[in-house]
Amino acid sequence: MGKYEYKVMPAPERGRRVRGAKTTADRFAHVVEDTLNAMAAEGWEFLRAETLPCEERKGLTGRSTSYQNLLVFRRDTAAAAKTPDSPEQIAEAAAAAVHRDIAPSPRLRLGPASQEPRLPRPMRPLGPADRDD
Repeated sequence: MGKYEYKVMPAPERGRRVRGAKTTADRFAHVVEDTLNAMAAEGWEFLRAETLPCEERKGLTGRSTSYQNLLVFRRDTAAAAKTPDSPEQIAEAAAAAVHRDIAPSPRLRLGPASQEPRLPRPMRPLGPADRDD
């Protein structure tokens, strides 16, 4: 049986506008999906969602209980040791992932300017207008 490390983060509270998502449930599902995919890309496995009570101060002496929705993730500690930590390790991993046989793109150049640069028009002086009535 492996040893795990856990990460807990607050669940998203609302959805955001996304092309193709018309209902509130669709928007919210998209935000949760993005969160789960981002954590999975870092090697975290979604374990469960929890709702836990949290006692807060209310005023000087009062207390109230609110409930927080949390997402619980876990990953194997052996897998966590494999992730690169230093910038050198990250650079080596990125260099190994790049394909060496990709041809460089041609350099684009700008053509000659077609007109002389135009100077900005002088501004009118501030203050009351001089009128000849």
